Amino acid sequence: MISRIRKLVTFSETIEREFDQMVVPPAVRVCCCAIIENPYAGRYVADLEDLVTIGAEMGSLLAERCLQVSGLSASSIQSFGKAAMVGENGEIEHAAAVLHPALGAPLRNVLGGGKALVPSSKKMGGPGDTLDVPLGHKDAAYVRSHFDGMPVRIADGPRANELLIAVALSPTGRPLPRVGGLKHEEISGEDGLK
Repeated sequence: MISRIRKLVTFSETIEREFDQMVVPPAVRVCCCAIIENPYAGRYVADLEDLVTIGAEMGSLLAERCLQVSGLSASSIQSFGKAAMVGENGEIEHAAAVLHPALGAPLRNVLGGGKALVPSSKKMGGPGDTLDVPLGHKDAAYVRSHFDGMPVRIADGPRANELLIAVALSPTGRPLPRVGGLKHEEISGEDGLK
């Protein structure tokens, strides 16, 4: 592993009631984050291959940790998402290098599949800033009930020379979805869209 991890943090939430309505099944979200050293902080580098490799490492590590900490099974996961925040001595392209070329395949391997694109977000920020991790259905991007997100905040990161990388998983959609559209039970799961 080439990632230099300073800290791993896991967030989990279960929503059981909204506006006095029971949420059945409860809406569960879990997110695992890594605060790592940014190998390219403070300088321009044309070839970002080390960050691509780090992204692949994080895809499996963070997904496995989400499952371990939450007790969820890979087969129960319906939604996934990824996000990265780069500290002030980095550039937004560093977050893109971690997220896009290689993080998705290892994440899918841990889950045993996933046909849809992994929703993602990236931003620059510092200690205590909020990173919103988008969530979407892992096999059918048009499932509206699963358009969701999970905010994460780490008080001491990312520092200027660090990256915060996050993977979020959920076995459900939003609590009490009612804006129509394709339902989880109706998907074909073949093209990543429907």
